[in-house]
Amino acid sequence: MVDGAPRRRILCISFSDITADARVLRQLDVLTGLGDVTTVGYGDAPAGVHEHLSVDPGLASLPQTLGGVALLAARRFDTVELRAPALRAAAELLAGRSFDVVIANEARAMALAHRVARGAPVLADMHEWAPEERSHVTSWRLLVRPFMYHQCRKYLPLMSTVTTVNQAIGELYRDRFATPCRIVRNAGPFHDIAPSPPAEGRIRLVHSGGAVPGRNIEALIEAVRGLDERYTLDLYLVPGRDGGRYLAKLRDLIGGDPRIALRDPVRPHELVPVLNGYDVGIYSLPPLTPNHRLMLPNKIFDFVQARLAVVFNSAPETDRLITGHGFGTIAPDHTAAAMRDTLAALTPEQVAGYKQAAHRAAAVLNSAEDAAVTRAAVAELLGDSAQPVSRSEPPSSV
Repeated sequence: MVDGAPRRRILCISFSDITADARVLRQLDVLTGLGDVTTVGYGDAPAGVHEHLSVDPGLASLPQTLGGVALLAARRFDTVELRAPALRAAAELLAGRSFDVVIANEARAMALAHRVARGAPVLADMHEWAPEERSHVTSWRLLVRPFMYHQCRKYLPLMSTVTTVNQAIGELYRDRFATPCRIVRNAGPFHDIAPSPPAEGRIRLVHSGGAVPGRNIEALIEAVRGLDERYTLDLYLVPGRDGGRYLAKLRDLIGGDPRIALRDPVRPHELVPVLNGYDVGIYSLPPLTPNHRLMLPNKIFDFVQARLAVVFNSAPETDRLITGHGFGTIAPDHTAAAMRDTLAALTPEQVAGYKQAAHRAAAVLNSAEDAAVTRAAVAELLGDSAQPVSRSEPPSSV
């Protein structure tokens, strides 16, 4: 940007509570260095943005009204694409505004982004594989899945740049929609900390994430209930949008087990220091959808930055990191029994070794490279391509 020139106007659309959305927050860290950022989404204003346009969190970002469902069932996708209550509210908030570049987070934001861009370039951060996001849910599979395929076919060719979370999912977009993707992982910033010392006679397990059905948290609880007294499990869960019903179900499952605790959630920037007080980060997800099967969740990077050993169920992308850097072990499948047996086989010496391996890996498994990809992509769209970076291959640090 030339000194004295007007600040570039950047719009970031995300139908999430942005202040709790780690991927979008990392995106904003880059965007706010490139111009004046306006965000549209649920919840409060994220730090550092020029303006936040808040959408009522009770409004759905998919056309889930009676009329919307009827249009989905009739496959009238062009008619329904901007009918979701949250999109209509966002469109009203954005009326009459113009921007130099627009960022659409996830497929559901692409139609709105294209509409409000008015010819400005649009970067679509698809996050994961949009067409099969919740295809394990019957209503979603029958009504929303065809709509998402339509949205991708229609709008991906209109996007100036497309990003996604890993190479395997990027290949899906390339193969199904002839869309090349830049890879922006879910890695968080580097933390200059050391592994925590062991607790005598204890292996302190931890899990963090959303309290959302289908995340297989029940299996983690059942696994620990089958382990001996050395093992404890703390769960840092962000409540879902279900009025606390799923959290209540988990409390009932835990019962009075003193070794398993539900902790209050912490903000993304507070998470790694909190996790650092544990020994092993655990995660298990049934491969119900392509996103599950090809997962590369932010929590594996959080666990590494916290200098934890990790135990995940087997999946190609996470297996590659775990074996490549040697900071954990892999459960053969997503069942409680597999997690229990894998944890039971750990020795204190192994855990200490894995934590040291995570300490070494933290220097490369952080957001610096991903931020460079986002920064270069947006700078190019703004007409400043002094240092272009295009990553269509996995990071070379493994």
